[in-house]
Amino acid sequence: MKARLPDGMGKGPGNMQQMIREAQKMQEEMERTQEELDSREYEVSAGGGVCKIKISGTKEIKEISLDPMIVDPDDIETLQDIIVAGINEAIKLVETTNQEALNKITGGLKLY
Repeated sequence: MKARLPDGMGKGPGNMQQMIREAQKMQEEMERTQEELDSREYEVSAGGGVCKIKISGTKEIKEISLDPMIVDPDDIETLQDIIVAGINEAIKLVETTNQEALNKITGGLKLY
């Protein structure tokens, strides 16, 4: 029994060169996109806006701003919870944005 190759496969070295060029082009586009994503800065609010977090595209926390009304020495746990929630939301935003941008290039293939 002969194996059948999918369309576009097995048609000689010219087709292989074309596939290699397309893969290189995709890689270059992914690298450019990743550089652009890394240079972005995002801002997320938590706790109804009493905590604002700025995060870079490389997931580095740049700034945390707190509304003074949330600072209660008798309730540190609430402040800690709000900060943790804000940081987690900021990281999730960066990861989701990056994945969506790279999926546009790869068509959903997990190449990164």
